[in-house]
Amino acid sequence: MGFLSFIFGTKKRQVEEYMANGAVILDVRTQREWDSGHVENSVHIPLNELNNRVGEVKALNKPIIACCKSGVRSAKAAKFLNLNNIDAINGGGWVRIKNQL
Repeated sequence: MGFLSFIFGTKKRQVEEYMANGAVILDVRTQREWDSGHVENSVHIPLNELNNRVGEVKALNKPIIACCKSGVRSAKAAKFLNLNNIDAINGGGWVRIKNQL
């Protein structure tokens, strides 16, 4: 198993574990990106609005899988949520998550 396979395999298992525990998928892309396609039943809060809307995420009272286009913005979102005592992971790109479900 190569390094990338190991990394992506670990992320896949982590996403599966979170989903089994009732996680909510949080899409942090822009409205335009969201409108072009997204994971069904996911929650949409653009990254630039997350600071002002963190209460909405807390109110979900569920673990969070953050996603975006490539994983960069969702990594920032997951880190921010963790700093706000919300159990969150970076799920990476939304298409990969959609295909995993």
